[in-house]
Amino acid sequence: MLAEISTISSNTPLRHLGSAGIPREPRSVEETGIRKANLEALALKILYLTGPFSLFELSKQMRLSIEVIQELFERLRAELFCQVTGLVGNIPTIAITSQGRLRALELLSMNQYSGPAPISMQSYTEKVRQQSVRNVEVRPESVHRAFSHMVIDDTTLWKLGTALNSGSSVFLYGPTGTGKTTIAETLSRVVAEDQVWIPHAVEMEGQIITVYDPLVHKRVERQPLCDGRWVLCKRPAVMVGGELTIEMLDMQFSPVSKYYTGPLQMKANNGLLIIDDFGRQRIQPEALLNRWVVPLDRRIDFLTLSGGKTIEIPFEVMVVFSTNLNPAEVLEDAYLRRIQTKIKIDAVSNEQFCEIFRRNADDLGLDYDPNVVVNLAAYIRETLKEPLRPCYPRDILSQICWAAKYEGRAAIIDEESIAHSVESYFLTPL
Repeated sequence: MLAEISTISSNTPLRHLGSAGIPREPRSVEETGIRKANLEALALKILYLTGPFSLFELSKQMRLSIEVIQELFERLRAELFCQVTGLVGNIPTIAITSQGRLRALELLSMNQYSGPAPISMQSYTEKVRQQSVRNVEVRPESVHRAFSHMVIDDTTLWKLGTALNSGSSVFLYGPTGTGKTTIAETLSRVVAEDQVWIPHAVEMEGQIITVYDPLVHKRVERQPLCDGRWVLCKRPAVMVGGELTIEMLDMQFSPVSKYYTGPLQMKANNGLLIIDDFGRQRIQPEALLNRWVVPLDRRIDFLTLSGGKTIEIPFEVMVVFSTNLNPAEVLEDAYLRRIQTKIKIDAVSNEQFCEIFRRNADDLGLDYDPNVVVNLAAYIRETLKEPLRPCYPRDILSQICWAAKYEGRAAIIDEESIAHSVESYFLTPL
């Protein structure tokens, strides 16, 4: 299942690549890059399912100019598949004929897609290359702004910013509870300051592949005038965890609708694909990376259609692997070489631990004696022999709030409440 990642747009965006390359609206069928017969078939299916309506309404549903729609209508009318039933201003209102119904049912039995007109695979490839995530130019102020809600040292922030500028894969590793998942999600806030064009669907040799997914792609509120088959969005971020299977990396064909849904990496093109808990998926790490040896090196991916035909698509994705396993133990050197940036996310210092505790307490509206937190850090580190993990302040405060709720009183942070929380939270030796 895809996990939607919320992104925050800054008031000072990096570079609006989307606005710089606005897709021009086609004024003829030839300019669409799609065969006329395929567009006629789509128009007839839409007319059968939602008509009658005006040519203007058909233009809105297909996301094509009225000039293109007029050209398609003339052909459908000549074949006696539709007829004019009236006028709205100077725009004809059309309805499907009995002959058109029979033809529409034949078309729907082969392919039930009835959304916006697709773009060609060539147009898709060209636009994705133009919008490559490698074109993002990240500056320190953008990284510090995005990570302002976290307590992270400047060295780690520098590594993260450098990794984003590379546009290549990143490996976040370290002990559990150190914030790797949150860091991976926050990286999407930085790249989301850019905008990219996402197509509703792509056509390849008569096959339809849907790409735009409102659960993944964050549409920009004010869409410029352009080719309506494209949607201006923030750079996407897709997150998957233990549910990832090898099948999710290939075309998803529906035997009912008879068209394809683009795989994870296609939806993440020009953005981030976050593999959380890497090494704990239902597929072995080697199998996953074997699948991506060529894409990570050459920026192209090969997908298989249901009939066995292989197609090539661009792989302009920044893959972020997050794991608490030792990379040297789960990956061979050949794979580690292809993941060029490795960043260890480790335990925090005493000062960072206290700052994280302060922020969490402030969020809960709780006051406390700072010395209590200093003693807590010392107890965890010296008595329990545990590293200071960033998750501990939040979890211990949660224990305090749960106990107060159970007892029907206000939460208080003191030595006694922290002692009870520590006893409940950490394992006690048998």
